[in-house]
Amino acid sequence: MLTSTLDAATLENLVSAAVAAPSMHNTQPWRFRFRPETTTLEVRAVPQQALQVTDSAGRGVHISVGAAVFNLRVAVRHLGREPVVHLLPHAAEPDLLAAIRLAGPTHVVAGGDRDLHEAIWHRHSSRLPFTGRPVDRTILAELAAAARAEGAELEIPSEAEVLRLLAVTAEAERRNTTEPRRGAESRHALHAADGGRHGIPATSLGPQDAEGRLPVRDFSAVRPAEHLPTASFEAHPCIVLLSTTHDEAADWLRAGQALEHVLLLATDHGLRASLLHQAMEWPDLRWSLRDPHHGPGHPQMLIRLGHGPEGAATPRSPASDVLDGEPDEPR
Repeated sequence: MLTSTLDAATLENLVSAAVAAPSMHNTQPWRFRFRPETTTLEVRAVPQQALQVTDSAGRGVHISVGAAVFNLRVAVRHLGREPVVHLLPHAAEPDLLAAIRLAGPTHVVAGGDRDLHEAIWHRHSSRLPFTGRPVDRTILAELAAAARAEGAELEIPSEAEVLRLLAVTAEAERRNTTEPRRGAESRHALHAADGGRHGIPATSLGPQDAEGRLPVRDFSAVRPAEHLPTASFEAHPCIVLLSTTHDEAADWLRAGQALEHVLLLATDHGLRASLLHQAMEWPDLRWSLRDPHHGPGHPQMLIRLGHGPEGAATPRSPASDVLDGEPDEPR
């Protein structure tokens, strides 16, 4: 029988699923609180963990929290409950980005939505070379449908458009490695990983593309980058563009949910993914990523998809560290 309470183990399992979501530079800018009186999990942003230079507008924080919200939705449904999500529920509390109420039995029917719960634990960014084997167009169409279900669009560009998008990304990468404050912030992500649960550990980094086709992020932000290992990446990378019609806080949260839906579904299909968000960090370059033939959409993320080795997991804070308040004891 469903009750209004959650025992401590169940609550920690839900939050563990949420914090498995990706976040910019693995900053994990979130905290959670369970409200037993309404059976609601609140998700709040933690501004002090945000990237103050790279993400000064907070768009990346919202996308990261949106991804965590999607994981919560998957975990709640896996528990047999129906998640009812309210984005930005209280204007007087700007750090409260989402509230997820655990309603009655889930409405998902057999043969309906995929259960992506297992994919949560297998999704890792892979910054390694992919094989070059084409991604099935049927799967790409399924990923696009998943993004639309979350209020976003997933564009599958032509080969010529992919080259343009990668050129814009390469320009953003050049800026990131020559702008001192951004470079320092990027390097801090590496140092943070050495001594804690945040940041990008060296084991999660990949080599640079020897042919220079794919602009892989250099978190050390040092130019020139000859000190970094190189490898041959796929000759024709599969790049897709996630965008939204509008560009407000609620749209960023929807984009985060769409991003995680796409990533988990791709993982469930055996695909690997990495995120090319360098150009998203520069307003002029981000705007130039849009294809005017597809309308006035706002780019939110470039995603590289393919077949290849599984990426290494980045560290995560345990649920107990990001969960405020005491859960109810089981009845």
